[in-house]
Amino acid sequence: MKNTNIIIKNAVNLARELNACAIIVFGDIPIEGNETSIPIYSISKKPKDFIKYLISSSVEKTKGDTDLSSQLVQECSGKIEHLEKVAAIEHFMDQIRDGIVIGVIETFDSTSIIIHNIKENPMVKVMRECEERASTDVLKAVLSIALEISTFGREGKKVGTAFIIGDVEEVMMRSHQIIINPYYGHPEDRRNILNRDNWESIKEFSQLDGVFVVSEDGIIHSAGRYLDIDAREIAIDKGLGGRHVSAATITRDTVAIAVTISESGGVIRVYMDGKKKFSIETSERAIEVNRS
Repeated sequence: MKNTNIIIKNAVNLARELNACAIIVFGDIPIEGNETSIPIYSISKKPKDFIKYLISSSVEKTKGDTDLSSQLVQECSGKIEHLEKVAAIEHFMDQIRDGIVIGVIETFDSTSIIIHNIKENPMVKVMRECEERASTDVLKAVLSIALEISTFGREGKKVGTAFIIGDVEEVMMRSHQIIINPYYGHPEDRRNILNRDNWESIKEFSQLDGVFVVSEDGIIHSAGRYLDIDAREIAIDKGLGGRHVSAATITRDTVAIAVTISESGGVIRVYMDGKKKFSIETSERAIEVNRS
């Protein structure tokens, strides 16, 4: 406990010296009593972390590799990747600005301090590629809505849907309505995804079959749209259904970006050029613990 307190204090001091934008703590590490204006986020250690560790350790032993250092490196590396992903998600949600993030990760055998630059984050770099095709604010708004749908569903029920963003003319030509378009004839301010007042209706319409079609500047052109695609030679994760196949395919055939929410697992996936660029799980959100 004493050593952990020393590490946390040093992490806070390092964050001050580097003018860090956030501190992210991974694991059951006490952080009380470390006053700082720098936001501190906590990622809880989940039971599956222990299971993964036991499985990986067992595999290594089966291979004849009982080197403790290699197991430690493997576990530490996995948690650094997880921390980087959480940092990227919070950055997308405008919780963490550009800059340095100080990470504190706890493994079964040690505690480490990590210095991570948001600008070098792999997911952030991919997001910037997406921003060449759609407004940053629109992409962040869609991801925020997707996270709410993934977390809460609608009226207690899990919901799966997809947003196709950009290249509207081509997307509309390659799709058709399967229900009456609920956005048809409405003024743009009622269809603008950047207007938070519209988010409740978007979440309500997310229960409809089909997808949302959204322009690169955030105007919703349609909901309940069915994509007419030829999914041959498209490769996605095994076990995913038609919504993911069609969403990935439309990004191959147009310059649109697709954001899908899985009804079964709540996983959010982002597709571009027919390929998955990254995925987000609801459990990967962090909690700010020193909010005043």
